[in-house]
Amino acid sequence: MKCRRIAGLAAALLVLAADQASKAWIVQGLRLPELGSVRLLAVLNLTWVENRGITFGLLNGAGRLGPMLLTVVALAVVAALGVWLWRAERVLVAAALGAVAGGAVGNVIDRLRFGYVVDFIHAHAWGWSWYVFNVADAAIVCGVAALVLDSMISHPARNADSEHLAGARDDG
Repeated sequence: MKCRRIAGLAAALLVLAADQASKAWIVQGLRLPELGSVRLLAVLNLTWVENRGITFGLLNGAGRLGPMLLTVVALAVVAALGVWLWRAERVLVAAALGAVAGGAVGNVIDRLRFGYVVDFIHAHAWGWSWYVFNVADAAIVCGVAALVLDSMISHPARNADSEHLAGARDDG
């Protein structure tokens, strides 16, 4: 059990460190706010975006209370993820929860520091453009995807418990 908790905490700290370091480099090293956009590859730019909303810019017009409301909600979600992580039975689940929590905390730090989230990764191809995102966003999406995949995978111990419980109900 302890190993899973360590994996989750390590994932959270790794994501948080990578997110904040990448944003510091974007803002202070590359000075992307002054440049606006830098082409890296034919399908990838670094593009400065001040995201005052949530994922994909939703709730962007929430006014002055928006960042604080989003911060409170994000911290409540992180607390719930912490409880789930504490109870996680598999390393993959714990690491995925840690990635989501670390990403959420990274974006909360931005909201508290700047009043917006720093987004800068802009993928595009064949006339199609994805939303501009950051390392925290990528970790959140990957963590959620891992949780969804884990929920779809057959786990023998879980299935044995379910069958035992189903059999007990049928007998009664």
